[in-house]
Amino acid sequence: MSTAEQASVDPKLLEILVCPVTKGPLEYDPEHQELISHQARLAYPIRDGIPIMLPDEARHLDE
Repeated sequence: MSTAEQASVDPKLLEILVCPVTKGPLEYDPEHQELISHQARLAYPIRDGIPIMLPDEARHLDE
């Protein structure tokens, strides 16, 4: 994955985004292009630099 792809999410946007399920903080995973909610055990995809914050689109994290 290129540096341009990894830097595709605005850091200011990441500061204000929260998990729609728990309203808790999210962690950016540049390798997988996802926003991780550890509380909800969900990973929200980032497509074309846009976080998809829909629980139905999120991937469940394995224990």
